[in-house]
Amino acid sequence: MNGISLCPRLQMAADFVRAGVSVADIGTDHAYLPAYLVMTGKCRRATASDLRAQPLENAKQTIRRYHLEGRITTCLSDGLDAIDPGEAEDIVLAGMGGELIASLLARTPWLRDEQKQLILQPMTHAEDVRRFLYKNGFAILAENAVREDEHLYIALCARYTGETTACSPGLPYLGRLPACGGEAAMCFLEKQRQRLAVRAQALRRANREPEECARLEAAAVELSAALESMHKRQEDVK
Repeated sequence: MNGISLCPRLQMAADFVRAGVSVADIGTDHAYLPAYLVMTGKCRRATASDLRAQPLENAKQTIRRYHLEGRITTCLSDGLDAIDPGEAEDIVLAGMGGELIASLLARTPWLRDEQKQLILQPMTHAEDVRRFLYKNGFAILAENAVREDEHLYIALCARYTGETTACSPGLPYLGRLPACGGEAAMCFLEKQRQRLAVRAQALRRANREPEECARLEAAAVELSAALESMHKRQEDVK
């Protein structure tokens, strides 16, 4: 790999990218992810995009350092606004808040294409991303979670099917994480369950927003049930 190695959270995103495709990394910063994908032979071409000039200059330095000028194109773009739909089959949005990712997806209609695959790594509020996907005809194909230092990160891959998904209160917080199992996924979901419970308790004590309180409590119950099932599967494996 000529010195390119990825931190656990970026490696998790890289693992979801399909072999042999062209990829666009939105918010690329130093372009480590596209450089890794191209240098390892997983992707034939890549686009490294960022909103600001300085991160894009960092990306260009990485590209020059590893002599990848002919295989990685840089692009100054606000989200996917300047990305040519024909440039990428897999699109990565990593290292952003969930609300921002959902807003970028919402204003990019060409992503509603069954040939495109999204690899999304929300740093906060993953439920906003999942809620957008379920409501707008995208299927979540898989998810994973990793621990990096003291932090927990998730990533998911999704594809447009045109079919919306009805959401129970807990589904936007769960996604496909229960299926992936693993200690990091369970820890992540437990943190989500605690966050929901604390928020619901605060609303109930203040006698405010009873419908929102009931929704949060129902979601927390779903997460508790999923965690119990995950722990049971883990014990059965032992």
